[in-house]
Amino acid sequence: MISDRHAPSQQPYGTAYEQMLEKVRYEGAYPTRERAEEAIRLVLAGLGRQVTGDERVDLARCLPVEAARVLTAQIPDTQPLTGWAFVKDLATRTGASLATTRWDTGSVFSAVAAYAGSDLITRILRQLPSGYALLFGRAELTTAA
Repeated sequence: MISDRHAPSQQPYGTAYEQMLEKVRYEGAYPTRERAEEAIRLVLAGLGRQVTGDERVDLARCLPVEAARVLTAQIPDTQPLTGWAFVKDLATRTGASLATTRWDTGSVFSAVAAYAGSDLITRILRQLPSGYALLFGRAELTTAA
């Protein structure tokens, strides 16, 4: 199971974050809100280590305040990870299986995409290495050589 040692204990959240929690809980078929929140914190922290520049700022503006704080609290990595390496990194950090971590990532990215909108997600995908489109539920398009 994924855990975040720095998670706040049962504090009230804003309506937008409550809605995000419920969306992730539904999309991920998580048994509890706490499990959905663990997934949100894990995946957004990981995404915060990958997204930089205007895309990072714009994404933070779109998300509920509580989610934006998790995203922006991270220092971007100097070496961006591919989509698969991103999932492996999150799994290693938490001790969760790759399958569970991939599920968590897709569930959270689905909610992120709903808040961010198609145009911003496209900009983010252009910035990131290959493999993230599939995590966001999109086809991975490549140019012919």
